[in-house]
Amino acid sequence: MLSSTRLVLETVKGAGMSGRRTAAGAVVTVRGGGLRRADAVGGPADGRAAVPLWWVWLAAWPVTAVFALSNAATPLYVLWQDELGFSGGTLTVVFASYIVGLLASLLCCGVLSDRFGRRPVLLPALGLALAACLMFATAHHVAVLIVARLFTGLAVGAAVSAGMAAVTDVAGPDRRRLGALLASSAMVFGAGLGPLLSGVLSETLPAPTVTVFVVEAALLGTAALVVWRMPVPAPVRRASAGPAGNRDRGRDTDGVVWVRVPGVPRGSGWHLTLGVAVFGPGIVATSFVLSLGPSLLTGLLDSDSRIVPGALAFSMFLASTCVQFAVQRRSRHTILVGGAVSIVLGMVTLVVAAHTSAVWALVAAAVLAGAGQGMGQLGGLSLLASGVPNHRLAEANAAFSVGGYAPAGVLAVGAGYLTDAVGLTGAATTFGVTLATAAGLGGALVLARRSREGRGGPAPR
Repeated sequence: MLSSTRLVLETVKGAGMSGRRTAAGAVVTVRGGGLRRADAVGGPADGRAAVPLWWVWLAAWPVTAVFALSNAATPLYVLWQDELGFSGGTLTVVFASYIVGLLASLLCCGVLSDRFGRRPVLLPALGLALAACLMFATAHHVAVLIVARLFTGLAVGAAVSAGMAAVTDVAGPDRRRLGALLASSAMVFGAGLGPLLSGVLSETLPAPTVTVFVVEAALLGTAALVVWRMPVPAPVRRASAGPAGNRDRGRDTDGVVWVRVPGVPRGSGWHLTLGVAVFGPGIVATSFVLSLGPSLLTGLLDSDSRIVPGALAFSMFLASTCVQFAVQRRSRHTILVGGAVSIVLGMVTLVVAAHTSAVWALVAAAVLAGAGQGMGQLGGLSLLASGVPNHRLAEANAAFSVGGYAPAGVLAVGAGYLTDAVGLTGAATTFGVTLATAAGLGGALVLARRSREGRGGPAPR
């Protein structure tokens, strides 16, 4: 039986057009002297039939839905504090439980996904997310909120590793860069959509702490349907290399260590390092704005509206989404340097906002921080997608996320204590200068690496 690629080639010839096969296995047709790439996403290497482009976009929806839950509770904590009567210190524990769940999930979900496939990891994760919605909606004790945030972190960890890798898998070898773009955009768009929906629904509809999570559960239900029908390829089953064989291969089949610090294959270490050097300060910067923004807005606008902080968070992540589409055709190193510059400018502007009480400066800081995180995330994920094989991609995504979220978790605790010790302005100045310095060093590292690669040949795009 002819392969799908060969059938496309013969159809092209039958229609009076010439064709040739690229190294990746795609068919390029000649029409009127021009070249056009066929829509097939698979080639002889994977034997898959063409996947419609709309499936690549739809595959990103589960990532968006899970990340919408990640920040949906943020505008509601003030309501729970009034209702349940817990302190600010207890609120820090609630925040930290999310990071604990996230990091725990990242330690195993990437390896499990690469070994057993994306769907067996994503469906249970969506089940945990739905359970978290139920607990949030019925919480009458702070312990329930802690467990709900823990479940949310576990689900987000699976979405970061298996969900984002699934988008790249569905995109196929000829659309890996598009897959990385959509996966990255889905993450940040969902992170901004959650607090906006939560703020609007909690202000305009009755039973705010219930309604928000009923809507979120509906979104997660549609995401589960997408995962169930998603045309994701089966995981690669590789024979064990044996004691004298390749160490990575042996550990991925016989004697697997399922819970471990995620990493990347040998030769991809610089891809991970450069991505984390910019993405790490970026995710910490956006987390800092998320934690500091509501307090600043309350003081600057003399308002306790939950819509305004939600809109600020949405603006930040919308900027992160839009900038990724704007710079997608740039080289990966250029994207990372641009992200570093944007983070530096964002943190400088945040310090200005804290000292001048200017609303415009706070909004500008949020937009710049969001754009910086978006470029750092896109550049890092694109580097990994270009250099890491599919059977290690979910673990590589997990390693990338650990590099960003681990310091963000430390910030969640440190910011509160520092603010109590030196005040809001002093904390904003300290964290702003620190993050600007870290982002500047990350950008310098990318430039140095690009210069070194340039001396030995053109830097990879």
